[in-house]
Amino acid sequence: MKSQTFIFYGIVGSGKGTQVELLRKYLEENKISNDIIFISTGEELRKILNSDNFTGKIIKDFVNSGKLIPDFLTTSIVVNKIVSNLKEDSVLVTDGYPRTIEQSKSFDEVMNFYNRSDIKIIYIELDKEEAIKRMKLRGRADDTDEGIANRFDEYTKNVIPSMNYFKEKEGYTIFTINGKQSIEEAHQEIINKIKPYL
Repeated sequence: MKSQTFIFYGIVGSGKGTQVELLRKYLEENKISNDIIFISTGEELRKILNSDNFTGKIIKDFVNSGKLIPDFLTTSIVVNKIVSNLKEDSVLVTDGYPRTIEQSKSFDEVMNFYNRSDIKIIYIELDKEEAIKRMKLRGRADDTDEGIANRFDEYTKNVIPSMNYFKEKEGYTIFTINGKQSIEEAHQEIINKIKPYL
């Protein structure tokens, strides 16, 4: 079993989290791997937020103002999880990382260190209007017009360039998935596109 690495990209509302879950299930059920390391920076940051320690208090201010968490913090969370859990043939799935060019550079360094290539980027594409509609339906506290606008700015300014950084890199393939279709259709499209590489 060769090691597999998946990076998920997609604007809030694109159904990224759901697709990550479906992929995880697919890999397990099809015996492609039973050692899947899943790193969601959002989830990890929420743990720190809820711990109410000093770092959590500072992060809260960032989150409330819709600013991106500093690179060093996000990278250290991801790297710690990889260092502690990664085995030679683990499947690594990241959601919410990398989100800036700096983070992409760090991620590339980590992949080189662990001799990982053939990295699959799954980009769930969704236009702004559809994403806003979906975010408003979720009704989360930070889904105010201003909060949503900030997230879009961050996304186009930082996240898309961080994905494009890998375009020129050897060993990375970007799969663009239509985020407007149903959950099941999007999942099927992901599987159809990555299957030849598994």
